[in-house]
Amino acid sequence: MAMKGEDIAAMIQEALPDAQVEMIDLAGDNNHWKAVIVSKAFSGLNRVRQHQLVYAALKGKMDGANGELHALALETKAPS
Repeated sequence: MAMKGEDIAAMIQEALPDAQVEMIDLAGDNNHWKAVIVSKAFSGLNRVRQHQLVYAALKGKMDGANGELHALALETKAPS
């Protein structure tokens, strides 16, 4: 089942209220997304930890075959 970009962004913003989230539909199918996320929460964290924060925000939506979200590329950064 595909997820809408605005639903993904809303979940991220719920967990990271200051986040600026840009969703890009990579294949035009609402199933392969790229999220570009800028948040103060990422300051001082390595990329793996930043991505873990985003995955936690998705509350299991990407968990294996049962997940609603098939593919999500992440670009995370702290504000400059």
